[in-house]
Amino acid sequence: MAFQQELSHLYGPQVHIIDNPFLSGLLARLCSPGCYQPEINRIVEVLYTHLISVTVNNEFDIEHFEEPTRMTELHPDKKLKGKRIASHQKAVSINLARAGTYPSHICYNFLHFALPAQNVRQDHIFAARVTNNKDMVTGAEFGGMKIGGDVQGAHVIFPDPMGATGNTMVTAVSHYKTHIQGPAKKFIALNLIVTPEYLKNVLTVHPDVVIYALRLDRGLSPQAVLDATPGQYWDQERGLNDKHYIVPGGGGFGEIMNNSFV
Repeated sequence: MAFQQELSHLYGPQVHIIDNPFLSGLLARLCSPGCYQPEINRIVEVLYTHLISVTVNNEFDIEHFEEPTRMTELHPDKKLKGKRIASHQKAVSINLARAGTYPSHICYNFLHFALPAQNVRQDHIFAARVTNNKDMVTGAEFGGMKIGGDVQGAHVIFPDPMGATGNTMVTAVSHYKTHIQGPAKKFIALNLIVTPEYLKNVLTVHPDVVIYALRLDRGLSPQAVLDATPGQYWDQERGLNDKHYIVPGGGGFGEIMNNSFV
């Protein structure tokens, strides 16, 4: 049986929700209340390795190559021909601490298999939700950052597990666009779970951002909306509760990934 590789939706061509039964099951396991460390980070590594692999194959330039193998000495006229990720490209993985710390490191390590080391960088931003007296998210605050240079012509990648309100992503992309020398070639968000609210917020402010996710959560939407194609009734879709946590979601990933429940 062949499985569709992306969920059909109406959010726009820059949104890619991977439809993969193995990854879906693994992500469900990660969100289970009975999943603890070190299993949590082991699962996150598998999920993000797949997510960055799909992203690189889809979004990066490809080049043709012809190279000798160990058998070329015996057969001089036979060389390997194929396609690979073009080595001239640059990529920056952004650690949006704290939930994004390990995912960013996974992506940073992965990118070294595709590009020369001098073309790959990891930046660090400490981000926190800003909430009101009802625990609703009103924005994002950056407590500090370490950015290693410009992003001229680079793929700027934000591996952030939970795409809830989108405030952190909007603020981070805005910072790179307005304060860091560019322009970047692409801004790419890599999320495990996204909500319709996240997609609307991010794409309204930054319609050029490309989004990859493994799951769309809109569990608080009316049944008629859930029965429709995702995005058909975007304004009626709801994936956040009153405290802006994702439903069904998986809880706070910053907490569970760091075993630090503050």
